[in-house]
Order: sequence, then structure tokens, then C-alpha cells
Amino acid sequence: MTKKAENEEFITLGQFLKLAGIIQTGGQAKWYLSEHEVYVNGELDDRRGRKLYEGDEVEIPGDGVYEVGFGTEEESD
Repeated sequence: MTKKAENEEFITLGQFLKLAGIIQTGGQAKWYLSEHEVYVNGELDDRRGRKLYEGDEVEIPGDGVYEVGFGTEEESD
């Protein structure tokens, strides 16, 4: 699945989690990342301010694998 943000060069991991519907508010990012494993490009990362760029892959075990993109939101196979 691809999650896309509009008119951005990068998005933070915390913003991404909210956009992907994993958390409800940006304030939950720190808690979520301390309690759950999140992998960015295959590496475990718990920094809510981690910058994600187009083409980066975010894996959330039990939820899915996402590719960061910019433009309109669309789903891919």
C-alpha cells in the first residue's frame, strides 16, 4: 500500500503514522513508537521526527508495509 502526502519534500515518521491511520493524533506518536516496533527501510526506528522521503518503506508488523510517496493517495498491489 502506498500512502501519499501532498506537496511535501519529506514527512516525519509521526506524521506518517497519523496519515496511515495507525494513530489518531500526532501526540500519540511518541507513545506508539515506544510500545511498537516500526521499521524504516528495514531498520528498527523509534524517532517520531525521523524524516521520510519518497520511496522510503515503513513496515509495521501486524499492520502492513507502506511506501512513502507524494501527490494523491492511492493504493497499489
